Amino acid sequence: MSCNYSEGLSSYENKGKVGLKEIFEPEEIVTKKVKELANWINSASHVVVHTGAGISTSAGIPDFRGPNGVWTLEKQGLKPSVNISFDDAVPTNTHMALLEMINAGKIHYIVSQNIDGLHLRSGLPRDYISELHGNMFTEQCNVCKRQFVRKSATTSVGQKCLNVPCPSIKVNGRACRGKMYDTILDWEHDLPEKDLKLADYHSSIADLSICLGSTLQIVPSGNLPLYTKRNGTGKMVICNLQPTKHDRKADLILNTYVDDVMIKLLEHLHLKLPAYNAANDPTKTADLLSWTISDSSVKQMQKIYQTQYLALKRKSLISYEKVKLEKKENTKRNAIL
Repeated sequence: MSCNYSEGLSSYENKGKVGLKEIFEPEEIVTKKVKELANWINSASHVVVHTGAGISTSAGIPDFRGPNGVWTLEKQGLKPSVNISFDDAVPTNTHMALLEMINAGKIHYIVSQNIDGLHLRSGLPRDYISELHGNMFTEQCNVCKRQFVRKSATTSVGQKCLNVPCPSIKVNGRACRGKMYDTILDWEHDLPEKDLKLADYHSSIADLSICLGSTLQIVPSGNLPLYTKRNGTGKMVICNLQPTKHDRKADLILNTYVDDVMIKLLEHLHLKLPAYNAANDPTKTADLLSWTISDSSVKQMQKIYQTQYLALKRKSLISYEKVKLEKKENTKRNAIL
């Protein structure tokens, strides 16, 4: 069952605020806000979406800090009553809408805290996602560091050995001698280096960050959407049923079900919601599939980051110095008067 994931983690007391009251805005307000968000997406040059557990609740997977979340109920000595297995869950309307928007070029990257594997199972290519906390449907070799897609959810968490030999073949034709480990982080683990680098690069050059189904309490992942605010012109949007850590810094907040927002958003963008298709689900194929981020992908994005982010930083600095100079001139004029 999916709540067994949290039970497999080591003990940790500081799990953030849990059980906050959910907020539901009237439909007419949500419709108006979604239209504005669609306009922002159409005019943005680099859109990054940050996803949390709230996008998977409609698949039957409980969140963590909601009124019926795993950690909310844990404080009461209870467990979620609705709790599907990871193997039986299927991607939600939000997962499928994000796939469609990636394919249409409306969004450019996804940074996810989720370990349920539903982004992978929607058919989303590896090049478009950073999985900062791991994936129940991937495993990694301790020697060559390659990742592969599993056909069923891992039974362990905390980057433990699965006692399975690595299937990689070296350039010389010899088999890798490594062992496979689950990719699920425990509290004390470092985030995966390549995933974190790409998340950092994309978040830094984003002029629109969209946060879906997360209270943004876990760091560093919860702080990445703020990067778009550093140049002074980027926008941050939050869609969540509960208040989040960064509501005060958001340019737009939608308090309603994420699935409803995504369906309305597709309509405004003139896109169709694709249905989940098991034929496009990497966990359902007989082939051995890699889920490894290539070094070349990281280097390529690093060059883009160095060019665009540094340019944005210079532009922001010039604007700041201009404002400073104008204030200084105004002070002089006032002194003369």
